[in-house]
Formats: sequence, structure tokens, C-alpha cells
Amino acid sequence: MSTQFDLADIKRRMAGAVQAFHKDLSSLRTGRASPTLLDPIQVDAYGALMPISQVATINVPEPRLLTVQVWDRGMVNAVEKAIRDSNLGLNPATEGQVMRIRIPELNEQRRKEMVKVAHKYAEEARVAARHVRRDGLDLLKKLEKDGHMSKDDLDRQSDQVQKATDQTIAEIDAALASKEKEIMHV
Repeated sequence: MSTQFDLADIKRRMAGAVQAFHKDLSSLRTGRASPTLLDPIQVDAYGALMPISQVATINVPEPRLLTVQVWDRGMVNAVEKAIRDSNLGLNPATEGQVMRIRIPELNEQRRKEMVKVAHKYAEEARVAARHVRRDGLDLLKKLEKDGHMSKDDLDRQSDQVQKATDQTIAEIDAALASKEKEIMHV
């Protein structure tokens, strides 16, 4: 652990959590096929979890159809299982090393499921931001304990870390509300 406290680094790490959340949200498509739809899917490949994009090519031949071309014939079942288990409500039809995935029309139930997934992504992002806050506060307490920082400085810096956390969580909540509105809009 460094003996310097860097608020800019804390903010950068929190911004990273927000960016990851936006990436996750972009994978929640409202009824149109997009290669990013499968981005959050992790495949159990060669004894490790890998993003689906590292074991297959994803294409969009039609607005409501995705094709997944698995590179290694031995990975087809693992990719198919990962897609089915992804909570995205997708059902691949496998033909050799190619899977065709029809994107279902968004009915009310499907929209609600997507909103639940969006809420799960938001909570993961909030937790990530809180972990960054905890790391920052732990470092500040250590610096104060070791005599590198006064109690007043500790309080002032802790307030700044909390403000950055509140700002990050507000940003996550705003993005979630916007995506929820987009998903529920018919």
C-alpha cells in the first residue's frame, strides 16, 4: 500500500465502475439483435471463465437474429450452456459450430426480467464503488494511525471520498432509471 492518498485515483476507479455498468446496460437490448447483447456471458473454456467473444464470433445477419460461430468444435456445448444459463432469456438453435439465436419480442414479462437484470448490474456497480470507498478510507485511517496525516486531514479527505462515492452512486442510479424507462417503453 502506498503512503500517499490520491483522491483522483479513487475517482478514476469509481468512474471505472460506472463505465463497466454502462457497458453492461448496453448489452440489454430492447428487442433488437446486437453483438453486445452477449458481452456479459462468460463461458467455461479450458478450465477458466472467458468472455464469449474470446471463443466465438458473433454476427447480426437480421435485426432479430444473432449467429454465434464457435471456433473450437469442443466448445460448442459450453457456449450453448452459457447462453442458456445467462438469464437473458435466449434459446440458441445449434447447427454444427453455428448457433442461431432469435431475439424474442419484448412482452411485459420479458421487459420486467430485463429491468431486474439492469437492477442487478446497478447493484454490482454500487458495490464496486463502495469497495473503492472502503479502500480509500482504509488507506486514510492507516496514514493517520502512522502519523502521516492529522485527524482534521483525515476527516476532510474522508468527506471528499464520501462525496465522490455519493456522486458515483447518483450517476449509477440515473443511468439505471434511464435504462428502465427505455426498456419499459413500448
